[in-house]
Amino acid sequence: EDGYIKILDRVTDIIIVGGFNVYPQEVEAILAEHPAVNTAVVVGMPNDISGEVPKAFVLKNKDSEVTERELVNFCKERLSHYKVPRAIEFVDALPLSATGKILRRVLRQKEREKN
Repeated sequence: EDGYIKILDRVTDIIIVGGFNVYPQEVEAILAEHPAVNTAVVVGMPNDISGEVPKAFVLKNKDSEVTERELVNFCKERLSHYKVPRAIEFVDALPLSATGKILRRVLRQKEREKN
């Protein structure tokens, strides 16, 4: 509007679901609003029909209980249907670089190797 460009995420991190752009950061922010979620990382996983679909890796808060279904429903109430993660995997730790940054490429590669 004012002639400025706003960068939402890296181009390599954008998930394209049936022609729609999904920014992982947006989905992660919604998941982080849930009281049982400590950290969430969203990556695209291959899908034969829509190209890619979002998958979330969730690190729960200590002593918190939440199910995959609860988090999916939480997202459905707050996001467009194509942005809702199709799978949620609970993890004990996330891969980090030497500087402490989450390595999405490691999670993405792990997913691609499964399929």
